[in-house]
Amino acid sequence: MAIPLATCTKEEQRSEGVIPIEIHRRIKVHYGDACLSLQQVYEWTRKFINGISSATDSPLLGQAHRVVTPEANAAVEAIVKENRCVTVNEIAAHPDMSHGSAHYIVHDVLQFHKYRKLKKIFKVFI
Repeated sequence: MAIPLATCTKEEQRSEGVIPIEIHRRIKVHYGDACLSLQQVYEWTRKFINGISSATDSPLLGQAHRVVTPEANAAVEAIVKENRCVTVNEIAAHPDMSHGSAHYIVHDVLQFHKYRKLKKIFKVFI
């Protein structure tokens, strides 16, 4: 008897010799209508037979590759602490720093955000 789907990975099912229609039937029983289509199961089976060993996405050619180092983080933090009114474009003007990397470091890594003036908000309540 075959191993239940819940305990099998795609690689294990492939090595088990299960045909695509049977894989699809098991997936359909386990996940219901929210499962892969039969065509997608055939496609993945073909890929695994041809030697693909991972289901993760591989990097695409021409896709941006962002490298954010601790040194870059420290440099951006020093620039921002020196001048709180500095813009992302001014930070990106430094060598080896793109606008996207500068924005990512400021907003996502360091979590610095614009200061909103609360004066306008409080005028309603005054």
